Amino acid sequence: MTLFDSRTEAAHRLADALETYRGTHPLVLAIPRGAVGMGRIIADRLGGDLDVVLVRKLGAPGNPELAVGAIDESGAIFVAEHAGLAGADPPYLETERARQSALLQNRRALYTPAREPLDPQGRITIIVDDGLATGATMIAALHATRARNPARLVCAVPIAAPESLDAVRPLADELVCLDAPAYFMAVGQFYRDFPQVTDAEVVALLRETRSPHGRPL
Repeated sequence: MTLFDSRTEAAHRLADALETYRGTHPLVLAIPRGAVGMGRIIADRLGGDLDVVLVRKLGAPGNPELAVGAIDESGAIFVAEHAGLAGADPPYLETERARQSALLQNRRALYTPAREPLDPQGRITIIVDDGLATGATMIAALHATRARNPARLVCAVPIAAPESLDAVRPLADELVCLDAPAYFMAVGQFYRDFPQVTDAEVVALLRETRSPHGRPL
């Protein structure tokens, strides 16, 4: 079983696996909050730009950590096959969709208040997360980004549940995953150090993003 010391180590190992994209000025889209520091490392090593792709999982009734789907900034939702079994009926999903949509709007206003999201159209775009459990948020992120016409769409994660990889594979042009162990309970079990990432840390990391002319955005 692969075990990472930290997200920093995982990011450097992912950057090694993505070395073929060095010099192509890729757009690295990180899923907040945990993956944003990883995205910063990967973007810097590949000579690309960093931004966030904002998605939120839809939590199950009484068990918000269990994703029964996900929503992107446009309001589009993905509903997992097991949603009904988890008690997420249509009225519940609509309530949860509205709640998470409001949180996404707040996050965009907080994270990038002075600029528009970077546009993936025509660019090699790499979506990064610190791991895939159900895969719901990555599925939403891939759908949202594909709709914006990237030249190539890459999904990059250090660790994933095998069934989650099967779910996201058809949605990306390339899938980079360092390990997919059969015994998978939660992403955090594969990291020795797995702290919560704050909104302030995300804002600071995104302030380092630069324009195509080299000026801070």
